[in-house]
Amino acid sequence: MTAGSFSGARRRRAAARTVHLGAGVPALVLLLALLAHATGEARAAVDLGSALATVEPGELVPGADRFGPVEGTPRRAQALEGSTPKGYVFLNTDVVGAVGYSGKPIHLLIGLDTEGTITGAHLHEHHEPIVLIGIPERKVKSFIAGYVGRNVREFLEERDSGDRSLDIIAGATVTILVIDDAIRHATVKMARALGLAGLGTGQAVAAERRGEIDTAQQGTDDWMTLIGDGSVRRLSLSVGEVTAGFAAAGKEKAAARPESDDPEERFIDLYAALASAPVIGRSLLGDAEYGNLLARLEPGQHALLIAANGLYSFRGSGFVRGGIFDRIQLAQGDGSVRFRDRNYKLLGEVAADLAQPFAEVALFIVPAEAGFDPAAPWTLQLLVQRAIGALDKDFLLYELSYTLPARYLKPLPTPPAVAGAAPAEAAAIAGPEAPPELWRRIWEDRIVDVAVLAAAMIALTLIFFFQDWFARRPKLATSVRVGFLLFIVAWLGGFAQAQLSVVNVMTFGNALITDFRWSYFLMDPLIFLLWCGTALALLFWGRGVFCGWLCPFGALQELLNKAARLARVPQVTLPWGLHERLWPVKYVIFVGLAGVSLYDLAFAERLAEVEPFKTTVILRFAHDWPFVAWAGVLLGTGLFIERFFCRYLCPLGAALAIPGKIRIMEWLRRHKECGAPCHRCAQECMVQAIHPDGHINPNECLYCLHCQQVYHDEHRCPPMIQRRLRREKRRARASANITVPPVPTAGPAGTTTSP
Repeated sequence: MTAGSFSGARRRRAAARTVHLGAGVPALVLLLALLAHATGEARAAVDLGSALATVEPGELVPGADRFGPVEGTPRRAQALEGSTPKGYVFLNTDVVGAVGYSGKPIHLLIGLDTEGTITGAHLHEHHEPIVLIGIPERKVKSFIAGYVGRNVREFLEERDSGDRSLDIIAGATVTILVIDDAIRHATVKMARALGLAGLGTGQAVAAERRGEIDTAQQGTDDWMTLIGDGSVRRLSLSVGEVTAGFAAAGKEKAAARPESDDPEERFIDLYAALASAPVIGRSLLGDAEYGNLLARLEPGQHALLIAANGLYSFRGSGFVRGGIFDRIQLAQGDGSVRFRDRNYKLLGEVAADLAQPFAEVALFIVPAEAGFDPAAPWTLQLLVQRAIGALDKDFLLYELSYTLPARYLKPLPTPPAVAGAAPAEAAAIAGPEAPPELWRRIWEDRIVDVAVLAAAMIALTLIFFFQDWFARRPKLATSVRVGFLLFIVAWLGGFAQAQLSVVNVMTFGNALITDFRWSYFLMDPLIFLLWCGTALALLFWGRGVFCGWLCPFGALQELLNKAARLARVPQVTLPWGLHERLWPVKYVIFVGLAGVSLYDLAFAERLAEVEPFKTTVILRFAHDWPFVAWAGVLLGTGLFIERFFCRYLCPLGAALAIPGKIRIMEWLRRHKECGAPCHRCAQECMVQAIHPDGHINPNECLYCLHCQQVYHDEHRCPPMIQRRLRREKRRARASANITVPPVPTAGPAGTTTSP
């Protein structure tokens, strides 16, 4: 084939690819439209009737063989053995709200016998990301199973005595706390509604109501007065007291690891007050801030002020990702309120005269749907956690009791109504957008990690912008690439555990067509940076920037394969025909996951464990054995077929390759001889992304730049070798044509002669 005919063939192939892409664009638009339409129809609320169809009656109430009709308020169904009632089954979300870490409800099917004892508890549906991509679900199910056999009377006795121990799964604190609250409060309220365990409707909080807040009161008090009359209540713990608490609870590992060597050092000095009472609020907040609070409060809402000093923070950091504060909760009667980020405002100080400075001061709004009675006693519960290992923690629960002094109250105008259960719909509202300052504080807390990742991404960008200079120095390029991959595996994956996943893609797509909020994605700085960098890179270089350089699992595969080559492990090169038919598999997997997510997002997120990222990067192989075996198979196969998972199975790579088609530049250089007759680059490409005709498939290219090193190498690339030989030949000819002037020699008697 001549150079002209080759160029013509390449133009025809390019035109064919353009036609193919042009035909694909409307198909992609149609797919997106169908996704948006189908998602709107596929999301149906969880109802008890459909939930009961997923379990056998005996699983929730032993001995039962069928369910009766769904009836009553709250909604429940009898569990029957023939015609004999054995108990009741209900969804927790029909009784109390259970909004989890994800901002979506956690649905539990719970069985109660006629004595008020829990006979079964089943995790029906959830969207908790820490369970989907971090904590094995069996641990959560095992935690839930621990409530079977407990009577609702026990929950009330523990509440009244303050003696409550909770074995929380480290890393899933918010999820476990929400489940614990849901089971305790839902079963108690259902028992009251049905008259089980000697409980009757209306025995909860109504009898303790003493009046309502007198909103006409004026004036302020100083700090000491507020402390003295109980307007502000205090919980003070030393390190030694907390250590003794862990020891008394039998948690010896935690007791052996105090926060300070000085047992007298202040662990936490915590103060709480009802700031929606006018005198208290005006005293603690100042006139301006109290005016802002009044403007913010809606009917039925109230506000708490919490301030603290000491080694332990009552805010913690768990609320950062999930929008929930995992260390504090308001409890009253049979109900509780766990604060979300929209209910929170960070303050600089307590404004009351004579008040001491505090390290932390915050204002929390109690939502109206919580049914909170400010005149009745309530408790602020503080969850204390102490590390017992790299990943594990132990927990203790302390309580600060509060009763609003009578001087702030006026008599009720009418007899108090019995407090009923808050509607599940109101309690299950997804978490709202965090205030702007929240994500900024998160970024400030992780500024070092952000700086390290930003520096690495800037360095990578410079490599790509000056790739010709880089590729002309193959030893330097190889050393830098290996070093960069080691950094990605050790720091980004091993230390920071920042691994993008197709789950992130599905979450982002879901947010676009439902309730998109930037603040949610800003909550994890490293993941946000990676996504931004990857999105920009798609415009210039395609999927290869992330897949080839920034993916911890991909980097691990490549490094293991390099080690295998050094150990002389034989390498397998698949025939082009087979290779070409295998790489679409990852697109099929991605489309399948996207389709399943329209019907059942939670199920799709579980199917996404076809990616071994959770097992290798997040859990560090501390996962169920089938997942560990799957990751081992993929890594083992990668020893013989380089980047096997990236080539053929990675749904995230497929998701990135689709928008990667819109890249605006073609950076990889090619010679006109590439593919005809030269195949050197194609033979050396680690993922066989170069077609036999010489063109590079950008959907499969991982941008390792090896082909560019060969492209510039005058000793490996045949066209460059020919150019070098021609250049050397011209220099040799030029040297041969140079005339050397004669050198004079001395003759007899001092004369000179020419040769």
